[in-house]
Amino acid sequence: MTMLSESTLSRLAPHVKVPDYNRADVRVGIVHIGVGAFHRSHEALYVDMLLADDPQWGICGVGVRGADAPTRDALVPQGGLYTLTTVDPQGGEEVRAVGSIVRYLHAPDDTEAVLKQMSDPAVRIVSLTITEGGYGIDDATGEFTPVDDATRADMAGAEVPTSAFGLIAEALRRRRRSGHAPFTVLSCDNVQHNGRVARTALLAVAEAMDPELAMWIAENVAFPSSMVDRITPGTTDDVRRAVALDTGVEDRWPVRAESFLQWVLEDDFPAGRPEWESAGAQLVKDVQPYELMKLRLLNASHQVMSYPALLAGLTWVDDACHDEQIVALVEGWMREARNTLEPVPGVDLDEYCTDLIARFGSAAVRDTLARQVVSSSDRIPKFIVPVLIDGIDRPPNRYGLFALASWGVWIADALVTEGAYVTDARLPELLAAARREEAGAESAMLDIEAIFGQLGRVPEVREEYWQYRTAIREQGVRPALAALLAVS
Repeated sequence: MTMLSESTLSRLAPHVKVPDYNRADVRVGIVHIGVGAFHRSHEALYVDMLLADDPQWGICGVGVRGADAPTRDALVPQGGLYTLTTVDPQGGEEVRAVGSIVRYLHAPDDTEAVLKQMSDPAVRIVSLTITEGGYGIDDATGEFTPVDDATRADMAGAEVPTSAFGLIAEALRRRRRSGHAPFTVLSCDNVQHNGRVARTALLAVAEAMDPELAMWIAENVAFPSSMVDRITPGTTDDVRRAVALDTGVEDRWPVRAESFLQWVLEDDFPAGRPEWESAGAQLVKDVQPYELMKLRLLNASHQVMSYPALLAGLTWVDDACHDEQIVALVEGWMREARNTLEPVPGVDLDEYCTDLIARFGSAAVRDTLARQVVSSSDRIPKFIVPVLIDGIDRPPNRYGLFALASWGVWIADALVTEGAYVTDARLPELLAAARREEAGAESAMLDIEAIFGQLGRVPEVREEYWQYRTAIREQGVRPALAALLAVS
């Protein structure tokens, strides 16, 4: 079958929308680090919708890890093109070929090419989707404590930077030296105060490399916060086959996502930005109300549902969201979490929560529970723990603690295969704590300071966690959950 490329766009099926601009006229104005499925269903789409009117904002995608090689191998032969299929709750589909990524660079192949691109004064934004754990911030202390070898090497004086923040710092050093204005650093990850977090990480790396550079960055570089939202499952071979049949062209790296789309950004782009509001984004002075709403209701609910559902033998998110027990658990979590939120301008939280359950339950956008629990030790302290801490002066949030107890049992069950089905940078530490709990050490998982901080030292929290964990282990997750819901 013919492969997707600039020359084969005309062969796409008639219902597929194609770029309404000449890609040869597009110039790179944004460098994006971490070109996963979410970036391509979200920021790259927003840019794509604007390029006909303003072609200066094309994207150069950058991969910094060896694991990004498959993205390179898929996108480079296609000239950065890919198809995006969006699915509404009724199953209706829309397909478009997205052309906003006009260049892709793999830093392990050619670091200098990445640095030259980022140093180009035409680049005015460097954006990031490097996952919640990619920032190296200790959730308990707020301090920068990187665990990845690349960042540590850059801070130790590596001759050539290899980490995301090492590359950004070096590019800014070059721009400072040449007298060019700095670019804006835009985090698009699910992290509270993600602009502030990105600033903390970059300043720490720059300080280790060059203290004067760090001072210049602190005084001159903008770090707007943003809230991003669109459920985007990982691409599977089934998706590739379906896209090929539907469009008539082979796409090695298609994306399938829900039709819902939201982006709220702090309007702080001194070097300039696309008119994203023309594509439906919200530019605001304060992102925090929207950010907390999404992190504590959407992202946290993914965690709350996933561990009990996995223990119950479920695989798919939509199946979990048609399971009466799991839905009741998530609804209970949302009721408690809402008590920690301030009003959100323009949002009815009752409708938002109802819509979330419907979005999660869409069979048209099939997502796995397993994807939602990758790097659980990064997600739990960002999504669940802050809600429990903010509600610490009230009775413990039993729904969140039940989810944490389910997580503890899920980790313990991984012991039989040495964590074969758990993907987590802290896996050895998690398995060690799980072993202690299996041997009778009450609430040993809560002793992991980097995940739980002060929450793990609260007696009522430890007691209730252990009660739920014991019930799940002795009775099974279904009876234990039924008992919880009976008294809620």
